[in-house]
Amino acid sequence: MRSRLRFFAVVGVIATAVDLGLLLALAGRVTRPTSGQLIQANAVALSAAALVAYLLNRKLTFKGDPRARWVSHPGLFAATAVAAGMVDSAVLLAAQTLIALAPAKMVSITFGAAVRWFVYRWILFTQVRRDLAARVPRPDPPGRFRLTLLLPAYNEGQRVATTIETMRRQLLTEVDPDQLEILVVDDGSSDETAEAAAGAGARVLGQGRNQGKGAAVRAGMLAAEGRSVVFTDADMAYSPGLVLRILHELEDGWDMVVGSRRHEQATALVQARRIRELGGRLVNRLTHLVLLGHFRDTQCGIKGFRSDIGQVVFERSRIDGFAFDVELFLIAEQDQLSLQEIPVSVENRAGSSVRVVADTMALLADLFRIRKWVGEGVYKPSEDQQQVLRSRV
Repeated sequence: MRSRLRFFAVVGVIATAVDLGLLLALAGRVTRPTSGQLIQANAVALSAAALVAYLLNRKLTFKGDPRARWVSHPGLFAATAVAAGMVDSAVLLAAQTLIALAPAKMVSITFGAAVRWFVYRWILFTQVRRDLAARVPRPDPPGRFRLTLLLPAYNEGQRVATTIETMRRQLLTEVDPDQLEILVVDDGSSDETAEAAAGAGARVLGQGRNQGKGAAVRAGMLAAEGRSVVFTDADMAYSPGLVLRILHELEDGWDMVVGSRRHEQATALVQARRIRELGGRLVNRLTHLVLLGHFRDTQCGIKGFRSDIGQVVFERSRIDGFAFDVELFLIAEQDQLSLQEIPVSVENRAGSSVRVVADTMALLADLFRIRKWVGEGVYKPSEDQQQVLRSRV
């Protein structure tokens, strides 16, 4: 990541030097250039600088980076350069009447750079969302069961059995008994969570020690035997009906289906405390440090995957804490998976293990770790994983 930032900074300096140097060389020879002469000279300088920036960033800074789509689409890059160039020229004409040509150009470069930044972000948001919204025609996923319901649990001994029984009763209205797997991952609980879950008929996977929700979901996802795998909270904040809807969406061809509490159709059956709601919104803003898709709710506690896609995603996930959800979206963006967001009704239960301030700070630290790993290529798929991602009907 640091080397990429250095490349980007160096390319920016070179492009700026080309822009300023050419303008001074072309227009500086004229004592009082007319507006037409200044615009022509500036257009030549801007074109040369844009070409230099494009070539250097494509070959050096963003080589092989799927997140920098503008360097792979010359048309988008050119359109952005034209928009920024128009602003640059307008500011240059205005500033040149007040100050000398060189400082006037530096002011116009600043405004043009701001335009490019905002347009690049808009292009990336739009392109990423378009990529994710396209379903991929894949062969049927492997799996022994039609559905695995995955419940990560930590000290949920008092309610996990009730959750399992309620979930099973309602899921069996649409899923045959021999096609349903309920898998509880006990994340090192100090109470009777594992015993209660096993007594309720669930398959139990023990972590041995408390490692975090991300680690529990990863272990469960890699051990699940369903063709579709949906994970949700053991406190049953999300209804069994949502599990069935996600199952249907996965079977309809989506790689990944996620709940969104901030979808325009979402509702809250029991409102969260104000500080928790504000913390959630802050977390969503912070995720823009690593995500491009402008997702409304990365931390919603119910998500589903095709079994084969879930495997290749979670084999590369690293975060054990709550930021693991952000990793999932990042890998989905990188792999250009198809992703569907659905509105959810959530009942905010008492006794949640979420600590708003501490967990938000931990998530922020994890976001910087994710950015570092992106730069190091940690999330790039292996050849075997690429074969799954390339599979088509």
